[in-house]
Amino acid sequence: MALTASPSISRTHHSSLMFPPKQHKQHLGIHKFRCSGTNPNKESQPQNNALLKLAWYGSELLGIAASVFRSPSNQEAPPQRLLRIIDRAAVVDTIKQDFQRSYFVTGDLTLNAYEEDCEFADPAGSFKGLQRFKRNCTNFGSLLEKSNMKLMKWEDFEDKGIGHWRFSCILSFPWRPILSATGYTEYYFDAQSGKVCRHVEHWNVPKMALFKQILRPSRGFDLKDYVSRWLKAVQMKL
Repeated sequence: MALTASPSISRTHHSSLMFPPKQHKQHLGIHKFRCSGTNPNKESQPQNNALLKLAWYGSELLGIAASVFRSPSNQEAPPQRLLRIIDRAAVVDTIKQDFQRSYFVTGDLTLNAYEEDCEFADPAGSFKGLQRFKRNCTNFGSLLEKSNMKLMKWEDFEDKGIGHWRFSCILSFPWRPILSATGYTEYYFDAQSGKVCRHVEHWNVPKMALFKQILRPSRGFDLKDYVSRWLKAVQMKL
């Protein structure tokens, strides 16, 4: 039989003492602190987006600089590709053909399949202008050592088509980073002309993961060896 010694102490038949848990006012403050806490992931999103945009515009400027210093003999302009008959079926067919030419990194695309003021968007930003898109694609291709792009699936909808793709490349930076991703592009068609008026890319990898891939050296890259060879080349020119 349990005997109650006092309101705050209980004794059992094993002669053990049981103390009721003490409650302190500061515990309430702890619970309140937890409820009012913020999600660190949400706080870091604006910073991540800013870094990604910085990298995007930096790569655009780097591509422009590379095109300026590239010798004219190495510049092979892709042929001018134009559709004779423009309708949605013809535009979809030429987009699939442009994928075979890796238009994302070569700039070799059928120009009149797009509106001149077509909007081009990706996870980092957006802009309008077909010629700017073509220039960016061509310049980005000049920064690649190897590339592979493949259209995996095509879907047709009322106002758009979606192309699912897989892409990988080796950037021609000293550390030879490997960029690899899958994604899809939405092609919105103008109701009157049948041409593409919006070109929206979606990457199936986190935004910052793409940026980290660019910074990560490929296997076998030795920074000390690269610096040593670079110094030797500089000394030979002096």
